[in-house]
Formats: sequence, structure tokens, C-alpha cells
Amino acid sequence: MSTAPDFPAVPLAARIGALDVAACSRRGAGPRLREENQDNLLVVDDAGNAAWLHGQRLQRQALAGWPAGHARLAVLDGMGGHGHGREAAEAVVAGLLALPPCHDGATLAHHLDVLHARLQRAFADCPGPRPGTTLTLLELPAGAAPLLYHVGDSRLYEITRARATPMTIDHVPATGFAIGGLLDEAQWWQQVHGEHRPQLSQAFILGNAIADPARLDDALFALAPDGLPAWLAPLADRRAIALRPGAAYLLATDGLWSCADPYGWVARWPQLLGSGADAATMLAALLDAYEAHPPAFFHPDNITAVLLRVPGPPAADETVLPVA
Repeated sequence: MSTAPDFPAVPLAARIGALDVAACSRRGAGPRLREENQDNLLVVDDAGNAAWLHGQRLQRQALAGWPAGHARLAVLDGMGGHGHGREAAEAVVAGLLALPPCHDGATLAHHLDVLHARLQRAFADCPGPRPGTTLTLLELPAGAAPLLYHVGDSRLYEITRARATPMTIDHVPATGFAIGGLLDEAQWWQQVHGEHRPQLSQAFILGNAIADPARLDDALFALAPDGLPAWLAPLADRRAIALRPGAAYLLATDGLWSCADPYGWVARWPQLLGSGADAATMLAALLDAYEAHPPAFFHPDNITAVLLRVPGPPAADETVLPVA
């Protein structure tokens, strides 16, 4: 295993078959930065070469026995307000490194639910509120559709030449209100994607307050189609997704859209990514644009992103979801 002094400023590049991958993690943008980077990420390519953060430093290791063609991508955002946010994210990444390759959603969910419960016990004696972290993960079995597993308010976006479309549901109070019929579609999209409200209703290790907002339950609460309004059902937390030729897929923590006008900023992504020759160039352009105009009047936040680029002609715009 090798350790670099910092995550490289130029995005880390990897390949997954014909797919092009880039990843980067930063303490933030602008003159005001967090004292530490409590985000994390995991990139395991199709040869079992893994990259992640520990102690805010880039780690690399070849995973023994990893099957050829299988890959795993994830971003995590440790809950700094609860304490031990960085350690929580690191513990989940360590669990993901030990997680066997999964070929179906049920197996993946089972292993991750077991990890969640084990880490709750491991952090039980920590002083203060129970720590937690978001987890947005893509498992990519060889020759099969990627499997999504999502907890928290990090996101997966599909980015075509025309628009950036969210493919996950933020686990925030507004989502609970929408499930309970207290917010309609337009109100939910405005509160969750048109504004910045960094308050979680669910996190890995922490547990959930979605099933019952009055109490924190130990278990994770998967948002499934049959428990969601019809307009959110296509974005269920645990599902297989189809990768569209010519599209890019961005997994990112919420520092990337922590600004006064998230809709306007996200609407710029297709243009920023459109001229990139590869995933690393595309991700660098996105992060450089954010660095050039950091958000004003917001608390500084860490920024972590993994970009997956699918080869092919530019993807046509066929989505019917509301977008930025």
C-alpha cells in the first residue's frame, strides 16, 4: 500500500472496461475551508485496484481475489456536526473494501445492512450523538447493469448534453413530508434541489428518522417505489440502473451544490462537461468552475466527486423528471 501526502489536485483516473472514471476530493473551495476533509470515496476498478482516503490521505491497494471485470464506486460525507464524521466515513470505506463483490441488489443490500449494524455497535461508546455518514454507491458487476445503493443526501446525477438529472432522493425532512402527503411535487423539488438545507433524516451508522420523525430508529429505511409518491418512485434507493451511451454519471457529496442557487449551478454542468475528452478533464472543468466562483454566505463544506463517462455518441435527452 502506498500513501500520498494529499489527494492529487488533478482528478484520479481509472478504467472500468470501456468506461472512463475520474475521482477527486477536496476540503472545499474559496478562502474559507473546513479544518479537515470528512468526506471519503472509493474507486475499485475492474482489475481490483482500489483507491480511497484514510487520514485525509490517498491510499491505494490491489484487492486480492477481486474478480476481473467487477468494479465499485462510492462517495461518502461524514456528519461533522455529530463528531467523528471522518472516522465514520473511513470505517464504512474499510467495510466496503472487505465487502465481497455482489451481483444482485438483494445481496448488496444485505451485506451493507449488516455492515451498518456492526458499525453502530463499534461506535456505541463514542461520546456525544451517534456519528454517521452518507453513502451513495454503484456496484458494477461484469456484463450486468450497475446496482445503486443510497443513504443520505449525497447524490447520483445523469448528465447528458442537455441537462443534469438527479437519480437519487435526498434523505431529508422534506422527503418525509412528501411521503406523508404534506408537500407536492413542485414544493419538494424546490426545497430539496432549489435550496440548500443540510439537515439529514437518515445516514449510514446513524439510523433513520424517516419511518417516524419523532424518533431515531437504528435500522436503515430504504425508500422503495411502493412507499413513495408516484413522481419519486423511479428514484428508489436500491435499484439497478441503465447507463446510456454518451452520458456521464456523477456521484458527489452535497458540498458541490452548497450555494445560493443550486438550480442555476447544476444547469451549467452539461456545458462544463460537454467539451471534455475524458472523465478526468470533465471533472477538473467542473471543480475548477466551482473553485473560480465559490458560494458566498454559506458554511464551507468538503467536496468529493466520482465521474463515470460512458462511451458513445452524445446521449439524447429523454428524461421526464424535473431538472435544474
